Amino acid sequence: MFNVEKFVKEETDRLRKCLHGKAIIACSGGVDSTVAAALAKEAIGKNLVAVFVDTGFMRKGETESVKRMLEKIGLNLHFVKAEDEFFAALKDVTEPETKRKIIGEKFIRIFERIAESEKAKYLIQGTIAPDWIESGGGARDRIKSHHNVGGLPEEMELEIVEPLRDIYKDEVRKIAKYLNIEVHERQPFPGPGLAVRVVGELTRENVEIAREANAIMEEEMQKAFAENKVSKPWQYFAVLLPVKSVGVHGDVRNYGYMIALRSVESVDGMSASYSKIPHEVLDKISVRITNSLGKKVNRVVYDITNKPPGTIEFE
Repeated sequence: MFNVEKFVKEETDRLRKCLHGKAIIACSGGVDSTVAAALAKEAIGKNLVAVFVDTGFMRKGETESVKRMLEKIGLNLHFVKAEDEFFAALKDVTEPETKRKIIGEKFIRIFERIAESEKAKYLIQGTIAPDWIESGGGARDRIKSHHNVGGLPEEMELEIVEPLRDIYKDEVRKIAKYLNIEVHERQPFPGPGLAVRVVGELTRENVEIAREANAIMEEEMQKAFAENKVSKPWQYFAVLLPVKSVGVHGDVRNYGYMIALRSVESVDGMSASYSKIPHEVLDKISVRITNSLGKKVNRVVYDITNKPPGTIEFE
């Protein structure tokens, strides 16, 4: 059985012994990276520099809320606005593995620049067991390259440190709760962000469509939780598909994109079953998305695939 108190003490002691000098931590504001940051801060204090990179693929309002949360827990925060860099690097890229590898390398190059200015030689990441298991290696097949594992470049200047590498999401949540960090109930959000929730080409318009659709789904799901119409799933989000279909908007034919809604139940993310969301809730989400996004989206579908055979994210 996982002993939270024992893990926190042992891992903090280990970090204190292995980190000699300054370290930077890739901090997205998610459960994993925030817990890793809290452990590292306890171990090395002011020698830790937290780096938040705004890739342009964040959810609606997320950049501002994450900055507030990270500052609240007392981290020395270095904010990097890199939207233009990421969109330029991903221009005309549609293949999922290529996307993930480009994003992983772009993150590392940004971290290396900051590490050089801070004279830091360590990069701490919130990598957990499913990240490296799914990224493959040895006898393990590669399901998808997580940006912080399979997406790392072969040559890099920083020494990687991963305090959560051998534990799972449910255990990380227990640590967050034990440390009284408000992210312990936050739903997972992939490191590449909306870049893997736009299937196919990453244009600014397509990312904005996915961002708005995702925000609508989150708002309607949260209303449903408050009204006890549905229990809170492990994860729920919207995906923009590279498929167009004929629709009607204002009695006029149009040709718009399709949004897929995804909601799953899981414990550790290694397997999952789709959520049985009431049709009443799905209907509200669908109507709001098609009304709000006008001619851009005219069809909404719900994904009823378990993991396996599907993964939780589409890319």
